Amino acid sequence: MANFEWYRSFISIYKHSSVSEAAKTRFLTQPAMSQHLASLEAEVGEPLFTRISRKMIPTERGKELYTQLAPLIESLEEATLSFRAVSSPTLPIVKIGTAQEFFRERIAPYLGSFNIRVNAYFGLASYILELLIDDKVDLIVTSQKYSEPGVEYIQFVKEEFVVVAPYHFHEPDFINAKQLESWLCSQAWLSYGLELPIIRRFWRENFQKRPQLKPEHVLPDLHIILSAIEHGAGISLLPSYMLASAIQNNKVKIICEPKKVTNDLYFAYKIKNRNMPKLIMMIEALKINN
Repeated sequence: MANFEWYRSFISIYKHSSVSEAAKTRFLTQPAMSQHLASLEAEVGEPLFTRISRKMIPTERGKELYTQLAPLIESLEEATLSFRAVSSPTLPIVKIGTAQEFFRERIAPYLGSFNIRVNAYFGLASYILELLIDDKVDLIVTSQKYSEPGVEYIQFVKEEFVVVAPYHFHEPDFINAKQLESWLCSQAWLSYGLELPIIRRFWRENFQKRPQLKPEHVLPDLHIILSAIEHGAGISLLPSYMLASAIQNNKVKIICEPKKVTNDLYFAYKIKNRNMPKLIMMIEALKINN
């Protein structure tokens, strides 16, 4: 009789097209994962995969078995997780992935009011999506909507990015948008990345062109960028929600008003987990405080 763990290993290999990657996600050794597959193939009586250039390609029998098993296994895992969340004598744990800056400003201040324990993981949109796909987090807050099977996105909030300069920075008057755009290109810019994330969108939406500038400094942390601006290193685009204290203390100011750009943020989670009680609780808690 087939072992339930054989089925789980088979589905993981199918999803990752690799025994080694599947072993990592299941926290098993590669030999143990290979043994599960060999045992299941012996039970079925025929191969479920063929190996091509280090990839595991499902056979027709493998595809058929996956189609039959995947909904059943996912439903059983969902039911088990839901039961644990409801019956646990302690608060449920939600694993969430997001940008570190957003967590610090929009989530950390409200943790004490959540009836949930939080394990946080930080990184760029592509990285936290991988964590979600690999079931290492339950929920992510992301600005990127990737087309990924089994992942659902719902809109959360809008971020507003504005041009921020040191408090004593001089902003001339401009006759037209062309003059303003030329002046902005001549400034020392601080960017989150070499590809000028959000700066390119700001230029496209306000000047209908690509920015012709090279960042003075590339600093992949918005709070470090803010600190650098406070000390006169240059200007940048930052989310308005993180500026209140610096503006109140006359360390920075917003320039080029009313020009700005908005950025949509989304919740993303596995469709199979959409009815998980702790996931619903977390999303509602974040909505209330944002």
